Amino acid sequence: MDIGIFHQPQTVDEAVTLAQEVADGGFGTFCMPQIFGIDALTTLAVVAREVPGIGLATGVVPTYPRHPMMLAAQALTVQQVSGGRLTLGIGLSHQIVIESMLGISFEKPVRHLREYLSILVPLLHGEAVDVEGETLTGKLALDVPDAPAVPVMVAALGSQMLGVAGRLADGTVTWMTGPTTIGSHIAPTLAKAASDAGRPAPRIVCALPVCVTDDEAGAREAAGERFAGYGFLPSYRAMLDREGVAGPADVAIVGDAATVRAGVDRVFEQGATQFVAVPYKNRQATLEVLAGLL
Repeated sequence: MDIGIFHQPQTVDEAVTLAQEVADGGFGTFCMPQIFGIDALTTLAVVAREVPGIGLATGVVPTYPRHPMMLAAQALTVQQVSGGRLTLGIGLSHQIVIESMLGISFEKPVRHLREYLSILVPLLHGEAVDVEGETLTGKLALDVPDAPAVPVMVAALGSQMLGVAGRLADGTVTWMTGPTTIGSHIAPTLAKAASDAGRPAPRIVCALPVCVTDDEAGAREAAGERFAGYGFLPSYRAMLDREGVAGPADVAIVGDAATVRAGVDRVFEQGATQFVAVPYKNRQATLEVLAGLL
């Protein structure tokens, strides 16, 4: 069973400490986001040097602020340092962030993703690109020696985005998406797109909040408070509606050890290839139960 652990460190030193704990716990991957704090890829380059063996992943780096050439150079640098341990998770972010905070057009996001991947993916495989899209151009090659190809996971949830991810990337990474939606929507849509394009079976990474506790009601209330904002962002709201739940607290995997184990099992049964736990309360007990599943 492939289980990674997500943390949002505030400093590079904290990231190294957390990654070492993840590695010592026997987990396969240390994941971190690119939000409004330290740079994820810079941090993971340091983590790669300090913590041998652990897989590294971003969940996720927004595409709009970085040209795909620049992101490819950063990712390949981490891959060079780590000896091939990086999985690059990318995503569009959200219209409110890209347009309102950054002043960048969010027009036609599916087109943007298609053009972005058409440049990014070949560069990450050491290939030259000659792409001139409507909004993005890439006519170049990168020279980063001793850097294995970097797998790319896309934060794709809607049907059109999953189609692009299936055709051009290695899979998808989901958030606030329950197991029923993984099985009925994410997995079949992504698999069909990959199959139609003659690509290998795609990877599906499912990330959800997790808490081992004997106070399920209290832990769900805490999840509802901590993750409330995700219930209002359109892409996540659509997945919560598909799942038939009211909000983020309802997709969190919460309860005693047996309940949490069953919840994680169900994620894999519905088609996920990796589960990424986001411990938000009772962290040590939660990690111990998850480690028992490895």
